[in-house]
Amino acid sequence: MALKRGLSGVNRIRGSSGGSRSLIVLLIFFCVFAPLVFFVGRGVYIDSSNDYSNASVKQNLDWRERLAMQSVRSLFSKEVLDVITTSTADLGPLSLDSFKKNNLSASWRGIGVDTSFRNSENQTTPDIKSNILNEKRGSTSKDGSHQKVETPAKIHRRQLREKRREMRANELVQHNDDTILKLENAAIERSKSVDSAVLGKYSIWRRENENDNSDSNIRLMRDQVIMARVYTGIAKLKNKNDLLQELQARLKDSQRVLGESTSDADLPRSAHEKLRAMGQVLSKAKMELYDCKLVTGKLRAMLQTADEQVRSLKKQSTFLAQLAAKTIPNPIHCLSMRLTIDYYLLSPEKRKFPRSENRENPNLYHYALFSDNVLAASVVVNSTIMNAKDPSKHVFHLVTDKLNFGAMNMWFLLNPPGKATIHVENVDEFKWLNSSYCPVLRQLESAAMREYYFKADHPSSGSSNLKYRNPKYLSMLNHLRFYLPEVYPKLNKILFLDDDIIVQKDLTPLWEVNLNGKVNGAVETCGESFHRFDKYLNFSNPHIARNFNPNACGWAYGMNMFDLMEWKKRDITGIYHKWQNMNENRTLWKLGTLPPGLITFYGLTHPLNKAWHVLGLGYNPSIDKKDIENAAVVHYNGNMKPWLELAMSKYRPYWTKYIKFDHPYLRRCNLHE
Repeated sequence: MALKRGLSGVNRIRGSSGGSRSLIVLLIFFCVFAPLVFFVGRGVYIDSSNDYSNASVKQNLDWRERLAMQSVRSLFSKEVLDVITTSTADLGPLSLDSFKKNNLSASWRGIGVDTSFRNSENQTTPDIKSNILNEKRGSTSKDGSHQKVETPAKIHRRQLREKRREMRANELVQHNDDTILKLENAAIERSKSVDSAVLGKYSIWRRENENDNSDSNIRLMRDQVIMARVYTGIAKLKNKNDLLQELQARLKDSQRVLGESTSDADLPRSAHEKLRAMGQVLSKAKMELYDCKLVTGKLRAMLQTADEQVRSLKKQSTFLAQLAAKTIPNPIHCLSMRLTIDYYLLSPEKRKFPRSENRENPNLYHYALFSDNVLAASVVVNSTIMNAKDPSKHVFHLVTDKLNFGAMNMWFLLNPPGKATIHVENVDEFKWLNSSYCPVLRQLESAAMREYYFKADHPSSGSSNLKYRNPKYLSMLNHLRFYLPEVYPKLNKILFLDDDIIVQKDLTPLWEVNLNGKVNGAVETCGESFHRFDKYLNFSNPHIARNFNPNACGWAYGMNMFDLMEWKKRDITGIYHKWQNMNENRTLWKLGTLPPGLITFYGLTHPLNKAWHVLGLGYNPSIDKKDIENAAVVHYNGNMKPWLELAMSKYRPYWTKYIKFDHPYLRRCNLHE
């Protein structure tokens, strides 16, 4: 019995020791081998389902890219987004999962850059919702392994979350657009408050200032003077008396050095020292006084003050220019008086022009010229004859007023234009041209018109309306162009010329131009929005708005070919009378002949080639020299007539070359180039 107990005890000890060994073995297996088997198996699973995982990741990335692009699209331009997209396509999207699956090295691996992914890039991407469902929903891979299955409730909750995120993203985008729009509008309003026109010619951003060798010292000193004035005001405001005195002293020095200088060559030798000294004071003032709001306010105040000064000077300049434009220079007045005296000293036999039989010959080339300026008329006739191929076929019909009738006759008797025919008439001798027939004469005799023109304290007597008070608008010489068939009843065609033009080519081809049944042949003057009917006519008036197109193209008086036969058929003078009567109170257009001309010949004007007639030499300083030289006729329309000192010096030689300044009459009256 004792032996059996001993054996059974030994067996129990052995059994317990064997059980403990088995437990240890199992523990080692689960701690070491099981994770190894798990990872190996997972690696096999990943390798076996590589195609599916790539597609799933691609879908997930496509969905994320779309959601991100919706939020980012409003922040970047199309060009920036194209660059980002191209870079992403080249490098492949990066993911932290790639670092978990692969050993890290110097070159990171991108998800989806293998061949299978590249081949699937051109395929149509599924809808975002289907991508989410395919990504989250349970499915079976090719090797039969299973993925996690989502319940319908989870799918529904996830869809609601996605909708809320999308709505929030749209709200943020909309809010961002509204904010940008408000900022842009605010910037536009701020820019409107600064009138850049008052800056004038001097601006550091102009192209002529890009040259390093330009007058940089002059510009720098002017900038220093401006900033010194700004800091002077701020120093007064902050009671910086020492700095104020120093700024004022340097400011006086700089202004004294600048003086009337317009280039660096005009500056004295001490200019560089003054520049350096002013720069040091400005640096000190900037350190002690600079405040963005104060500096901006001072500059804006200076800008507004300069703007007011420019406006005032511009009004004065306009007034003086209009005053100078409507006056006759003393030398020309002297010439007219001397010629008039000598004309009436001639015997009646010597006052007649030769070739009077050509005046009514319709087979010749006839010109109409209405002027009270002897010198200007002589230039028109001389330039036409000098450039004509056969001067003997040209006939000039000159009409002037009673005051200049003798002078005009005497000049061309002393200076006959070769074989051309001259015919001078006095407008005051046209007995048919009276107030009962002509609306303009009747209106000029009215008390309201006399008050408008001659009352000094008239409220509209400022420089803005001085243009319409020019004496030429009171003269019938200006309106006689609407009565050409009455003045020349036996002619078929006539070329009308202003006295402020010069002729540079033979004009005879104009008589061969087919006007296609139109009455007036003229060069059009409209550009994209310039010199159209709405510039001359009052389209707020129902009569104008109902009968004319505001965008209709305007044309130029100054060189016009008129078909007098067609004129009579269409009763052009009657049309002119109708509209002139309606404009008695100047409600349809201001005074002048171009607006009624546009109305009278509306739809009856044939456009000529622009090379026949180049305009603007009396106001436009930037006409191309080639256009002027290639033109048949150049026109000094505007205030800067070539016989005035206002004339632009670069255009005046085209006119003066047809004047012989060594003529005795011109020398007596001190007329020179």
